[in-house]
Amino acid sequence: MKLHLALASFFAVLSLASAGETEIFNGKDLTGWEGNKDLWSVKDGAITGITPPDPADPKKGIIKHNTFLVWKGGTVGDFELTFQYRIEKGNSGVQYRSKELAPGPFGPIISGYQADFEAGKTYSGILYEEKGRGILAKRGEKTVIKPGPDGKKPVVEVTGSVGDSAAIQAAIKEEDWNEYRIVAKGNHVQHFINNMQTVDVTDDDTANAPKEGLLALQIHQGPPMVVQFKNFKLVETK
Repeated sequence: MKLHLALASFFAVLSLASAGETEIFNGKDLTGWEGNKDLWSVKDGAITGITPPDPADPKKGIIKHNTFLVWKGGTVGDFELTFQYRIEKGNSGVQYRSKELAPGPFGPIISGYQADFEAGKTYSGILYEEKGRGILAKRGEKTVIKPGPDGKKPVVEVTGSVGDSAAIQAAIKEEDWNEYRIVAKGNHVQHFINNMQTVDVTDDDTANAPKEGLLALQIHQGPPMVVQFKNFKLVETK
């Protein structure tokens, strides 16, 4: 029995290694990540981002631009990423296939695909391109992105549905832990929250579609907020 258990453990480890799983968070500190350490920390085993209140107006957050915690361990192209998140107020998301722009006074600024989520009822699960082409799929949509006539603003064609937006929202736990999964392969990306698919996007806007880039976590300007991330599992699928 002990031999069987040992062999099972060995093959489990071997399977993870062959699948290309990469540790991006050690569960203890922000080793391998860069951002504004006044806003980002690790609490209770989770990466935690905060927007402190503005002393002049406590209903507003102190930061004046979206900022990010950037994973510096490499880039992602074709991959699957699973993680858990919880959020109190505000908006956040995970950037992927992204790039760094010039930093702002509150920390790194990022452009690229974003797996969006929020404390509200509208944007969780959508595909948004930060500092780029904007919303590429609303929740529940299957879309194809095509080049726009001006070469910049794309044409977003809704070609089908992956689920009911209200039903997806109803399955998201407010101010509690939810599971998010991102699947990116070539020009095809998919998002899932709590095992419910939220978008399916084929990005045929070849000149503007990011193929590879950084991972990063967002703190959004707006009201004071708290966002947490844990249990990351990144598997490269190339």
